[in-house]
Amino acid sequence: MTSPSTLSDPGTPAPAGDRRRWFALAIVMTAAFMDLVDVTIVNIAIPSIQRDAGATFSQIQWITAGYTLAFAAGLITGGRLGDIHGRKRLFLIGIAGFTVASALCGFAANPEMLVASRILQGAMASLMVPQVLSIVHATFPAHERGKVFGLFGMIVGLGAVSGPLLGALLTEWNILGLEWRPIFLINLPVGIAGLILGRKFITESKAPRALKLDIVGVVLVTLGLLMMLYPLTRGRELGWPVWGYVMMAGALVVFGALVAYERYKAAKDGSPLVELSLFKVKSFAAGIAVQTVFGVVMGIFFLVWTLYMQIGLGWSALRAGLTGVPFSIAVSAAAGISVQQLVPRFGRKVLQAGALAMAVGVLLYIWEADRYGTDIASWQMALPLTVMGIGMGLIVAPLTDAVLSNVPKEHAGSASGLINTVQQMGTALGLGLVSVVFFGVIDERVAPARIPVEFVSGFQHALWWVAAVLGAIFVLMFALPAKPRQHVEGAADDTPVREGELPSKEPALTP
Repeated sequence: MTSPSTLSDPGTPAPAGDRRRWFALAIVMTAAFMDLVDVTIVNIAIPSIQRDAGATFSQIQWITAGYTLAFAAGLITGGRLGDIHGRKRLFLIGIAGFTVASALCGFAANPEMLVASRILQGAMASLMVPQVLSIVHATFPAHERGKVFGLFGMIVGLGAVSGPLLGALLTEWNILGLEWRPIFLINLPVGIAGLILGRKFITESKAPRALKLDIVGVVLVTLGLLMMLYPLTRGRELGWPVWGYVMMAGALVVFGALVAYERYKAAKDGSPLVELSLFKVKSFAAGIAVQTVFGVVMGIFFLVWTLYMQIGLGWSALRAGLTGVPFSIAVSAAAGISVQQLVPRFGRKVLQAGALAMAVGVLLYIWEADRYGTDIASWQMALPLTVMGIGMGLIVAPLTDAVLSNVPKEHAGSASGLINTVQQMGTALGLGLVSVVFFGVIDERVAPARIPVEFVSGFQHALWWVAAVLGAIFVLMFALPAKPRQHVEGAADDTPVREGELPSKEPALTP
């Protein structure tokens, strides 16, 4: 058994005989699943929260948006703190805080307390989630990461769709008369178990050289993200005021100042919050672009899909949740085989096939929504959802692998934080665009009998936008490596990178 000190240097992955790394993987994957479920589980319970807690529309919006804002704003900082103080330590702090925040959500006395607790929950998730990929990247050698990221893709697929189903079941069961509260309280036993087992099985790792927290960088990145995401989140409710556009334009100025300061900080003491040198790695830069645009697709589709089924078609929360089961199964199955079997043979083409499959599924859905209208049945949605799920599964796991494949381990935390941040930014942008591509084309003031027809029409219109964005993703994917570095024939499993350096050339590219 390898001692913890051996693994504290992220350049030394766990040896093949160390079984603890698989226990550690199960723990961090469970935490990732818990976060993914918590993002989506609330949407399905919104009617129950409104009815039981007396929450206004604005408060309901903040119950969902507050988590996303706090999560996105803290991700990069959380990743850097893991690099500095240890990924295990930050993971345990994050999961402990997430569990406490979940308890506060579950026992919230009023909507205001629930909003505040959700913001705290998102902040704690921003400490926990970046450590997941960092621990995986630092613990497993390159030749095993394909299998690991395949498992990660399965977890992503299950988490993305299990949230609504689990939320529907917990709400419908009304356990002990608690209405919606069990959707948060279910995190307590999972979080406590993760905390206890994580202390035992996760081995500490951190950057091999001393780093300092970039306070100015923290302020700039947090300010820039909030200036970008707040207007997107509140825009429709407030009628898209001018100050919202001014604030989003100002965010670009703040991000420009961040880039300039981070260059200065890197030259001064080598401890920038955002490691700009990562963008010199082509696989990372291209993957970040794809991840952002893919987040837009997810932001638009899942919200519009939920509104279409529950309001447009008038389905119950349980029926809507069960309808997504084929999607969940397809994502998990495709993700499981994509990295382990398909990517080693076909490389980047697997991800591009995934984008095309998702687009085909979306077009099938548009056709069915038009043909069957408000009489569409759950079983008729199974085919487009399965095709879309297969496409998503072919993307999510290999994309993570492609983005991180050539990132030096000393920057794993920063890279992981950036990956999650841009995905959240993309999702927030997609949620903001729902006001344009969905609510912008329906008339909510029509007679109640006409609302289902309006929502069906809006759903089709939004899906055309989703298909167009998937086409853009397909084109962007040409900038990804033809094959991940560890799959290149004859390549070594792991080539050491000297402290503070990036590879002198892009090793992931193959002819």
